[in-house]
Amino acid sequence: GRQILEVRDPIHGGIAIDANELEIVDNPWVQRLRNIRQTGFSHLSFPGATHTRYGHSIGVMHLAGQAFDHAYRHWQFERPEVRARLRSCVRMAALCHDLGHPPFSHCMEFAMPPLRTLGITWYRRAADSNRAASHEDYTIAILERTDLSAAIDRSFEFTARHVAALISSDVTVTDDFFIHNGLDHRRLLSQIVSSELDVDRLDYLIRDATFTGARYGQGVDVGWLLSNLAAWPADGQVSLALDTSAIYAFDHFLIARHHMFLMVYFHHKSVIYEKLLQRYVTSDACDWRFPDDLESYLWVDDTSFSQHLRSSSDPLARRIVSQIPYRRVLERHGTPREADVSAEVDALAGEGIDNIAAASTGKLSRYRQFGRKRKNAAPIYVLERITGQPVERVRTLAEATKIFERYADARTIARLYVPPEDFEVARKILGLPTN
Repeated sequence: GRQILEVRDPIHGGIAIDANELEIVDNPWVQRLRNIRQTGFSHLSFPGATHTRYGHSIGVMHLAGQAFDHAYRHWQFERPEVRARLRSCVRMAALCHDLGHPPFSHCMEFAMPPLRTLGITWYRRAADSNRAASHEDYTIAILERTDLSAAIDRSFEFTARHVAALISSDVTVTDDFFIHNGLDHRRLLSQIVSSELDVDRLDYLIRDATFTGARYGQGVDVGWLLSNLAAWPADGQVSLALDTSAIYAFDHFLIARHHMFLMVYFHHKSVIYEKLLQRYVTSDACDWRFPDDLESYLWVDDTSFSQHLRSSSDPLARRIVSQIPYRRVLERHGTPREADVSAEVDALAGEGIDNIAAASTGKLSRYRQFGRKRKNAAPIYVLERITGQPVERVRTLAEATKIFERYADARTIARLYVPPEDFEVARKILGLPTN
């Protein structure tokens, strides 16, 4: 499409958006993300972290286009319009991947209604309609059941269903849109959006590190990782591949993300606000509920829910609004067993001290568990070759790096919080030093 706009992004610089894409960027469902902070309560610990899901989504769209260009730079399509269609589709999937996020991003996902209320019966996950919906389920429903669907149909030579298919593997596509010369490209395009090496992570790591001021994610060599992407055909499908010269940059990327979780996303102040919010929303005192209809959900964001909290007289809501959370009385790090605080919880409860226990567990990879790939995680291949020469050897990412084995263990940070007025007595009960 014809470029008509360049967005100035603090992370990636100029991001070009063409006329067709602009209609989707300007759609109310995408614009809603301006009112949802990227990192929930993190701004209370890191004052710069007021950035939003909107800026992140624009950045992910930009990186998806770059990832496509690098992965397919040597690929021969019969017609240029085939390449253009697939590239546009993966950019739209990247732009729309976070549409369903509730207020405060992941913090409110626990309160989402049953999946059946979203009315997407054809969706594979809908078979388990009694389980709570996730933000991804909401994303699929928004793509399928709102005016955004018609806007995508109007603007592109693909449908909202094709976009949804690159966001969730549970979306079925019955036509041959992703098939070209007998090969299915859906796998690679999906991996650009969500995989062990996806553009979602490449954007949020750098963006969150920049706005929080944390250094862990800022050193990730995004340019090098992207420029070493490739497309590799196997078993009738085209998969994402990485040249072996970028394997150490990949290792660093995974470790940086792991450390961002432990040091930033699991920050003790963010965690207690999330727990207080959860306790309030699930209490009888809270009359706020997720709306049953999608059109009402359009107006459910940080702003509207903050207004609800401000209007509540409930003590938990007042604590969140007034920023007087429970205090951390104990913290342990280690394996889940080493970090267990259940004995201390019982000791405080026995003395009538209200407390909140929270365990945050980080793993290097959510696509690998106990040494085996998650069943729906398609492999990413590593290509060994000297620059400009044919590929000599092909291995999976799991075979090409030892990083998964070295960081196989889960790392848990367990905390115990009490009301500020009970802090000193709680420390005494637990036999801990007091001021």
